[in-house]
Amino acid sequence: MELYRVLLADDEAEIRQGISRKIDWAAQGFELAGEAENGAEALELAEQIRPDVVLTDIKMPFMDGLELCRRLRRQLPAAKLVVFSGFDDFEYARQAVSMGVSEYIMKPVNARELEGVLASLRSQLEAQRQQRRDMEALRRRYEESLPVLRELFFARLLDGRVPPDQLAERAARYELELPGGPWAAALVQMDLPAGQPAERDELLLLSVRSFLEEHFELEGCWLRTLLYNDAVALLAGLQNPEQLYPLMSELERLCALAPSCLGLGLTVGLGQLCGAAGQLHQSMEGAIAALDYRLLMGGGRVLYIGDLEPDASLRLSLDDEDQRALATAVKLGSEEQLDATLHELLDRVRASRLPPAQCQLYVLEIVTCLVRLARSGGVEVEDVFGPDFAGAVPAAQFSSLERLGEWLGERCRRLRELLGRRRTDSAGRTVEEAKSYIAAHFADSDLGVEAVCEHLHLSPTYFSTLFKRETGQSFTACVTEQRMAEAARLLRETEEKTYLIAQRTGYADPNYFSYVFKRHFGMTPSKYRAGQA
Repeated sequence: MELYRVLLADDEAEIRQGISRKIDWAAQGFELAGEAENGAEALELAEQIRPDVVLTDIKMPFMDGLELCRRLRRQLPAAKLVVFSGFDDFEYARQAVSMGVSEYIMKPVNARELEGVLASLRSQLEAQRQQRRDMEALRRRYEESLPVLRELFFARLLDGRVPPDQLAERAARYELELPGGPWAAALVQMDLPAGQPAERDELLLLSVRSFLEEHFELEGCWLRTLLYNDAVALLAGLQNPEQLYPLMSELERLCALAPSCLGLGLTVGLGQLCGAAGQLHQSMEGAIAALDYRLLMGGGRVLYIGDLEPDASLRLSLDDEDQRALATAVKLGSEEQLDATLHELLDRVRASRLPPAQCQLYVLEIVTCLVRLARSGGVEVEDVFGPDFAGAVPAAQFSSLERLGEWLGERCRRLRELLGRRRTDSAGRTVEEAKSYIAAHFADSDLGVEAVCEHLHLSPTYFSTLFKRETGQSFTACVTEQRMAEAARLLRETEEKTYLIAQRTGYADPNYFSYVFKRHFGMTPSKYRAGQA
């Protein structure tokens, strides 16, 4: 069983040793992970060992127990706090309770009383652990619900309610591997005999779905079926556009087979090919429109919207979702994601079979999106498109759609590189500015993360992460390092008293200054000065 970690803070070594010896920590379900002799040391140690329980005295040098609890409540909100005090003072207890302290124990600490407190805390921690286990149970129930969730996902996909930039993430969430495309959507309706009871429709739909899944045979075609708006929807992922006609032939075969297998006829509406799964709603719109022709064309067959409305696909437009997807791929996506996004956008041109000159407006929309992205990121447009860029790129100047795609891909990758470089430079500048601020204000005993963040207009959480990532040390360690360097210089080069040097390096308490100096250099300030003489 995993033991809960305890941090013990008390300035009296005998009390720490007594508590450490008297308690059978493992039997109580705990381990004594660390000890500290003052509040400041306890705070630093807590950052390293992340204790589950903190046992602290109230009266300690450098930082008292109440201030330690106040800071720990921000840094480790889940930790249980227990306060010892030799002062039977209601005000201490009131302040401790206001800071979320779990227990308040009077000194001298009784081992049996402390064991009782630990048992209570263990019950609370076990309840929290059980809650986490319950989350695992929810996860298992989620996995059991995956078939239903997948149905909902595909239904939303056909309705156009899955944003393209979320498609891959949602598919992975439901453990689906979707082909790259092209895709086609079809809608299968039943030709019910006259007098067929309406209450049997759902059962018949399930029979139709089973029939399609059992008898569909087209090599290399990824197929998914689902119940959709009183019909059965088919989502077909093809290997290439030429596979559309074999798909139509297979659907015709199934329509011919249905009367003998199901005792009823089937009519299939088939939409135009689309370049990616995120555009299936467009193909489904065509499939629905194709079924409207059943009255004129007759049922029991495949109705392809491309034969009925040849111009249905001649609509090229870069909508808001497309622009967001392209911006996300450029700024945050991998090389493969960027290529896939561009491929998806240009597949629309390929599917439309429009001549290059008529694609110019669509290409211009893509280029305009990249220009806006560059300007918003502080990147010069000329650095992306070249010095002779005039804002327009005639699609007709490229010999093929592939060449146009290569040109756009190069521009996107260049833009991504420049944006990434600006982000890195910005992070470096922020850290350097923070270091300059520390160098100018380390003598201020109130210097903290909040003051620097107010100066830089950043949130403390973001700044702390950024500073640690860029420098390899925490903000507190950097301030201490600067203060100690200056203190060492003053001890070497001046005859100032130690308490004055403490004030000049940001320590209001000379004793705490000496404590930190000894921990940093391994000797007291006086011995350091003597060694430099």
